Amino acid sequence: GPRILVHGGGKGASTMMRELGMEPHLVNGRRITDAATLDIVTMFYAGKTNKQVVAELQKLGVNALGLSGADGNVIQGHKRPVKDIDYGFVGDLTPASVDNTLLKSLLEAGMTPVLCPIIHDGQGQLLNTNADTIASAVAVALAIEYDVTLHYCFEKNGVLRDVADDNSVIPEINSVTYAELKQQGIIADGMLPKLENAFAALNQGVAQVIIGHALHINSDLRTVLCLK
Repeated sequence: GPRILVHGGGKGASTMMRELGMEPHLVNGRRITDAATLDIVTMFYAGKTNKQVVAELQKLGVNALGLSGADGNVIQGHKRPVKDIDYGFVGDLTPASVDNTLLKSLLEAGMTPVLCPIIHDGQGQLLNTNADTIASAVAVALAIEYDVTLHYCFEKNGVLRDVADDNSVIPEINSVTYAELKQQGIIADGMLPKLENAFAALNQGVAQVIIGHALHINSDLRTVLCLK
């Protein structure tokens, strides 16, 4: 069936910054994006990484097209308001930020859109955004017309009961067990925002969310999230 790929690239961007003599600045795992950092992440995400992913997909016979949020006005957000921390040129968005008209046209034409985590504010300003958040918002925007499954791929095989044990994958989590796992501290740190995004998507019409390793995307080694 039709599919959309959303990619990040934070570790690579940090490596590139260090190679250029800049030190990445993260607070609670979230990147502070000043003007110089925005230049780098735009080059790295919208340029090198996006085009490399598109080229790899073309090699596999997938007719992919790389986009940022500014292209075709696919995703328009707003600069995150300053509360305790000024994250700089970081974009926040909602499912309403996603214009699914172009995405639908591309899918119906048999193409695979590849979205990078750079969006825009409609006033000429590019913004750096979390790829998980974009994936969730795009899934919700398309769930109005499609039966959508959202796959989150990362370096583990799923949500782990024990972070030190790669085989301790929790096969299924619903909203009740999610609350229990949070309370027990089993779901914490970087996994929390991922699952918050996932359950937000489920609550807004996405049929299923799957978390696992890209190599096992078609296997049962993964965590399936559902509302009940």
